[in-house]
Amino acid sequence: MTLYTSTIVTPRRPARVWAKIGENTLYAIGLPVILVVLWGIWATVAPAKFFPSPAELIQAFVDTWIGPAFITDVLPSLARLAIGILISIVAGIGFGMLIGLNRWLRDLLEPMLEFFRAVPPPVLLPIAVVLMGPTDAMKIVVIVVGSVWPILLNTIEGVRSTDSIMTETARSFAVSRSQRLRFLVLPAASPRIMAGVRQSLSIALILMVISELGYSSSGLGFQIVYFQRNYLIAEMWSGILLLGLIGVLLATIFGFVERRVLRWYHGIKEVERA
Repeated sequence: MTLYTSTIVTPRRPARVWAKIGENTLYAIGLPVILVVLWGIWATVAPAKFFPSPAELIQAFVDTWIGPAFITDVLPSLARLAIGILISIVAGIGFGMLIGLNRWLRDLLEPMLEFFRAVPPPVLLPIAVVLMGPTDAMKIVVIVVGSVWPILLNTIEGVRSTDSIMTETARSFAVSRSQRLRFLVLPAASPRIMAGVRQSLSIALILMVISELGYSSSGLGFQIVYFQRNYLIAEMWSGILLLGLIGVLLATIFGFVERRVLRWYHGIKEVERA
């Protein structure tokens, strides 16, 4: 029996659910549509060389990324991004649980963690290139080194904030350490962990691009710089657009996973708001 149980929430009526979905969809696409329309009007009234019209941008996007470039540049970047995020999540949660559960270890490592957290990850890029060369492993390491910190620190704080009364109650009922970790500590820390993962996704995407800017012969970052240096303005903007779409995709996937991992937490919040 879990110590954190799911909260039963009265299901909403279908009409209300569909109305909410329609409202959320309107909010999600309304502002982007308005901005695209204004951009198109501006490009028609006052055309500028460095700001292509939406039609030119879409055409450049299709010509550039819907084809061989998707295999040679986009997929390798996404693979490095996915591996970096996965390693960051596993390492951040694993070491965060270990440090959060051991006060002596937390006191020992806290000054060092604060020091390394304050070092901007892009500063370490030249060192990584010297040590590992301009390889895929180097790019993955840069992503991990920069994106692991929000997960690690949020996990530590989540573990530390576990309800002491529930912990003592579990001990008094002779609940094993592994069961306490699985059914008490991890669920209690999961809201903080998911907040750290959300932050890490955006950091990982940024570092993926940075690691490819000057130390790669392929990838999204490399291609964007190539377009910029050759004054291929529409193509450059299409790369930026693709990065934005990848960010939206990551946020959508994260939201899908978060709603299921924190179903009990959101259920409690809905009951409190009712």
